[in-house]
Amino acid sequence: MSTIIDRTTAIRPFAVEFSQEQIDDARRRIAATRFPSRELVPDRSQGVQLTTLQALARYWSGEYDWRRVERRLNALPQFTTEIDGVEIHFIHVRSPHENAMPLIMTHGWPGSVVELLDTIGPLTDPTAHGGSAEDAFHVVLPSLPGYGFSGEPTELGWENGPIASAWATLMDRLGYTRYVAQGGDVGAAVTDAMGRQGPDGLIGIHMNLLALAIGVKDILPAESEPERAAHAALDAFTTDGFGYFLEQSTRPQTIGYSLLDSPIGLAAWMLDHDTDSYLKISRAFVDGDPVGNLTRDEILDNITLYWMTGTGASAARWYWEFGRFLAASHGQTPPPVQVPVTFTTFPGELFASPRSWVETVYPTTTYFNEADRGGHFAAWEEPELFTAEVRAAFRSLR
Repeated sequence: MSTIIDRTTAIRPFAVEFSQEQIDDARRRIAATRFPSRELVPDRSQGVQLTTLQALARYWSGEYDWRRVERRLNALPQFTTEIDGVEIHFIHVRSPHENAMPLIMTHGWPGSVVELLDTIGPLTDPTAHGGSAEDAFHVVLPSLPGYGFSGEPTELGWENGPIASAWATLMDRLGYTRYVAQGGDVGAAVTDAMGRQGPDGLIGIHMNLLALAIGVKDILPAESEPERAAHAALDAFTTDGFGYFLEQSTRPQTIGYSLLDSPIGLAAWMLDHDTDSYLKISRAFVDGDPVGNLTRDEILDNITLYWMTGTGASAARWYWEFGRFLAASHGQTPPPVQVPVTFTTFPGELFASPRSWVETVYPTTTYFNEADRGGHFAAWEEPELFTAEVRAAFRSLR
């Protein structure tokens, strides 16, 4: 009797492999870059600085080794599965500890699963990293639709809500009946949606960005000094640091042509995300002095992933979807979060949300902490500190 495999629910092994021709083509394009003249200001207020991009280009075309990250990814259990018509890529590492808690973590833009790789070991095998077996997790790291090795949506509708629903399907397909979710940046919006949908099995969420703050700015407290500082940071983001967000939420296809045609154009667009991260990345390339885990190789692993997969435009389209979600939901009270919420604020974030902000948006907050270092890419920059926060956040839910 033959066995019929349902292709729409099957989980298939996956490996990363690009041709040498693709790698050589990237190097040729980098070498052929036409750089603009130097910016007319001594800071980054006109954008990514020429010195930074030229230093990045020299290292990228001359010393960087993409095969190294291919080997790193292929040493991990990677899979794909089709959910709602889109092929979803994910890394799935089970803990050696029997009672580990299943955890699905979602990256953001301009990130990828690369930014979460250094958390896998400490999360899945804490006893090998100075922790306790009671803090172990089974870790699932999906690539967002249109990002990295996941397929590109061919129809509209893939904003945070449908992605959250797809993640619930993924965890169910993996056999997890009780799990938690974590996210920052785009991942925070997805994790927020998971908490509001309350799928069977989800018992708690953790975030490190108050993703919906832009939409509820008027109701966020502004009395204490931390609250006023957060409002000032949010105002600065929406006036002076909002360029990439505005372009991608209104015209992702337009910027997409540049992102798929020029490696240096892609790199500049990705580096211009936020001042704190940019200054740290610039320091790594210009001064050879990385902050935390934001080394030249780590940064280029992520940028090269976008380049090799050709996902600059498809990743940007999520912002178009999110912009319309925000417009459609403006003035409406969102459904309540169905599970306990935990939150960590990192000081270098776009806007470091104080406890009062988090509790305003999430009345079911059960854990809040302000870390002493780290920025927007907290898991990438400070993987040990980030891991400790995830462990602490979910400890009461075990």
